Amino acid sequence: MSDYLTYKGYFGTVNFNSDDDVFYGKIFGISDLINFEGSSVKELKESFEESLDDYLETCKALNKEPNKTFKGSFNVRVSMELHKRAAMIANQKSISLNDFVKKAIDYAVSHDKDMDENTTMKTQKM
Repeated sequence: MSDYLTYKGYFGTVNFNSDDDVFYGKIFGISDLINFEGSSVKELKESFEESLDDYLETCKALNKEPNKTFKGSFNVRVSMELHKRAAMIANQKSISLNDFVKKAIDYAVSHDKDMDENTTMKTQKM
């Protein structure tokens, strides 16, 4: 299963363990670890919401800013060769490397079905 639960702007993964007959998941996209589980979909949803509410209340009590999902910035590590090639193409197009990477990710996301199991593009031309 790869569906997500959503609540208060947060996303929870959905998994099933057939040995234990239990659904389980964790909050996706944050660095803090928040797990939840249930023996039915209804229990899983309730556990997800309760776990998130508890996390937010705990952060408030500790005067800690809760992690936010998908802030819009992240680090990507690539080879020196890929970095160089991307920078050169961006320069040729008179755009920043950041804008080039945004366009490349946008293209890859909108053409998700064109990606093979090894996550390499089937169509090499971007």
